[in-house]
Parts: sequence; C-alpha cells; structure tokens
Amino acid sequence: TMRRLVSLRTSARTGGLTASRRVPKTARPPTRWSSSSASSSEDTTQYTQFGARRVARDEKDGLVSGVFTSVASRYDVMNDLMSGGLHRAWKDRFVRDLGLGACARATGRAPRLLDVAGGTGDIAFRAAEALATWLPPDADAPGPSIVVCDANAAMLDVGRKKAAARSISARSMVFEVGNAERLPYEDGAFDFVTISFGLRNVTDMDAGLREMRRVLRPGGRFACLEFSTVRDPALRTAYAAYSRLVIPELGARVARDRASYEYLVESIERHPDQLALLSRLAAAGFVDPSYRDMTFGVVAVHTGYAPP
Repeated sequence: TMRRLVSLRTSARTGGLTASRRVPKTARPPTRWSSSSASSSEDTTQYTQFGARRVARDEKDGLVSGVFTSVASRYDVMNDLMSGGLHRAWKDRFVRDLGLGACARATGRAPRLLDVAGGTGDIAFRAAEALATWLPPDADAPGPSIVVCDANAAMLDVGRKKAAARSISARSMVFEVGNAERLPYEDGAFDFVTISFGLRNVTDMDAGLREMRRVLRPGGRFACLEFSTVRDPALRTAYAAYSRLVIPELGARVARDRASYEYLVESIERHPDQLALLSRLAAAGFVDPSYRDMTFGVVAVHTGYAPP
C-alpha cells in the first residue's frame, strides 16, 4: 500500500483548500493509466487522445499547435474570463513557492529557470520579478537566467512582445521553439524547470516528464501547475457544468473559436488526477514527488527533484 503524508491547510490566497501529498520513490502509476487503459499495445504506440478524439500520435502535435495558433492573440483575455481572474492568483502562488529569490541569495547568482510550454510568458515574467535584483546575470553566466520554450511560434511571438514592452533584455530572458518530449538543452542545464497549464497537451506525457528531469541539474526542482480533479461531488458537478456549457461559449464569442475551447475542456477531463500524476512523476525519476491542491482541486501543483 502506498504510504502518504497528508497535510491540509486553508489557502486564503486561492479561497480553497490546499492539500499536500507525497509518495515514495518506488511508486508506480495506477493501472488505469497503464496498459489496461488501452485496447491493445498498438493503440498505445500509434494512437493517443486529442481531447475526446482518438488520433494518430504523429498528428497530435500539429493539432495542438493549431489550437494555440488560433487562440494566441486572445489567450490572456480568455484566461481572465474563464477563471474570473483566479489564474493570476494561482500563478503568483506557484512562482512565489519556487523560492527563486532565496535561491539567488543562497548561491550569489540568479538560478537558471526553464519554463516549458511557457508561450506568452506568464510564469517567466513573474520569475523575472522575483529575480529583479539579480538580472541581467553576470557576463560569465552560462546563458540567460530565464528560458521560455514552447512548440508554438505564435504564442512565443506574444511573449516576446510582452518582454519588449517590459524592457526585458535577451540577456535575462529568451523565447525559443522546442518540443517538451525532445528539449533542445544539455543535461543538467537548469536549476528549475516549470510547466504551467501545458502538460496535458504533451503527446507523450511520460517522455516529457523524463526530458524535464533530464535537463535539471542534480537536486534541481521541477514544478507543474495544471488543471486537476475537484474532490467534492457537488462542486465537481457544478464545475463540470460550467466547463462544458460556459467555456466553449466564451471561446465562440470572445476568441471566435468554439472548437479550441471544447478541446480545452476535453483535455482537462482526460488529464490524470492528482495521485495518478504524482505516480508518473515518481516513474519519471523525480525524487520526493508531492502535490498540493488549489481552489478545491480545480488546479494542482506537482513538484519533484532531480536525483542528487
């Protein structure tokens, strides 16, 4: 039986309950996310899910890219509308809990952070604020302190424009095209790796997790902010109704793209729940994986460390 350490505390920031759980390094993914969830080995190697649709694995990256190319210009506005602005509080807490400033003070330099699927820069700009007194890095630094990597060029263009408006130089932050399953960086290149509302879009999630662990230095920290599973049955029913009825309608009226937001809802519903994802972190080689809920489990933060 998997041993769990559970601590519960009220989160005034998010208005919900925050829960933290840990699993031992030997934890394995639950069977519902392994071979029993596919009808055959051919299904798992050649096909995957794009929302509710079953598609060939080599098609999903292009389909996801098409979604984000379509919504890039209205991405930030839609996030505010869909979450009632809550996404800002979630991201503030997510970055604050990384402890970037404390790391910089302890080491005497700005840590290097890779934000995967970071497109428009929401996490990166918060990281830059946390490291403001340490940026730009010293001339002998191995590269920019903050690297935003995303598979979608349109999303990156939005992020670059926002960086220019904030007068953030390329010495401090860069935006680069890259696939989460094949990150174009050397082993151990970063002190922190983050991914925010992007993991569920990765075709091979387990390969993506292994890649993010690979590019972390020994002892480096991984953190994932993602939609998750609401525990309370009544709240879960209400949230599901809102997601299926309201979000696609907002997409149709504001972004003029109902289909992309139907995919968003479907991808959330099919994403592994808190404990299933926790086990997948352990299987990917992260040490001391843990998670905490925010806003009753609407989102969760999963963290782990690269082996020392």
